[in-house]
Amino acid sequence: MAQLLEINPHNPQPRLIAQVVDILKKGGVICYPTDTMYGLGCDIFNQKAVKRIYQLKNRPKHKPFSFMCSDLKNISEYSHVGNTAYRLMRKCLPGPYTFVLSGTKLVPKIMLTKQKTVGIRVPDHPISLALIQGLGNPVLNTSALLDKDGEPPVDGFDVNDIFCNQVDLVIDGGQIIPHPSTVVSLIDDQPEILRAGKGDVSLFL
Repeated sequence: MAQLLEINPHNPQPRLIAQVVDILKKGGVICYPTDTMYGLGCDIFNQKAVKRIYQLKNRPKHKPFSFMCSDLKNISEYSHVGNTAYRLMRKCLPGPYTFVLSGTKLVPKIMLTKQKTVGIRVPDHPISLALIQGLGNPVLNTSALLDKDGEPPVDGFDVNDIFCNQVDLVIDGGQIIPHPSTVVSLIDDQPEILRAGKGDVSLFL
């Protein structure tokens, strides 16, 4: 069984966040809460950990995972952000959105599509943000769901049921009714909604 750590979702205890960051730095894989659902994550610069999540999710190698940054400035280190994209993201981040952008040379190859694009989030959740800030690197982000199409169960799920035997640590931040993020492509500075999810899509129309 994975180590289970209860962390206050509104005011994460720094001592506990430091414990989780230590596991991430050592190449660990964790399950953690976000503003949309529980996710699986690791340090995007640890290739072994990233490959482990590919195996856990049974995901084809040509479909890279998205990752979470701490803020807009952090996003601009890992992706090319035009003026229009910047203005749009400033309005809605942190929030339940994943933005598809052209990646920079800082992004590990395993996290890039063939078109050299990336999916990036800034989650509106204190635990997620504390982990990214503590690690100092983006954290891989994928739903903690086993099903192939990524659709969450209607009634939500309990943190204790998720990948418990296959990850190093599970953060219990309370129950979250899963609702996937809205995915918006900003590659051409012209927003294109790729998936409508949680979050107001009218901002991009």
